[in-house]
Amino acid sequence: MYGDAATIRRILTELGDTWAVVGLSSNRSRAAYGVAEVLKRFGKRVVPVHPKAETVHGEPGYASLAEIPFEVDVVDVFVNSDLAGPVADEAVAKGAKAVWFQLGVIDEAAYERTRVAGLDMVMDRCPAIEIPRLD
Repeated sequence: MYGDAATIRRILTELGDTWAVVGLSSNRSRAAYGVAEVLKRFGKRVVPVHPKAETVHGEPGYASLAEIPFEVDVVDVFVNSDLAGPVADEAVAKGAKAVWFQLGVIDEAAYERTRVAGLDMVMDRCPAIEIPRLD
């Protein structure tokens, strides 16, 4: 419903390999940690975005998207739905090409704003589940 197969494929294969993962910390028990690991295994550069700005999977972290000093292709969002909309707006401001809201992260107004701004968007899906299905 919030991202057809063509959009999912385009985000995972065509839009670029630099993924900012919002909510990624060094806490190995969190879903973001494992998903970031899968993304790296599939050739993505994973940039942690978390208030702690920790280095994760060998990449230095940043406290916000705005602090990342290089272009970001996809913003993968691991925050509660009530916090996700502002992150999508930051992704638009950053110049990202796509926004991906993880499983259970739903904000229909943010989805519409992001699409109107010209970005591809997927919501309530997980790239670690989708990327192995591409073959």
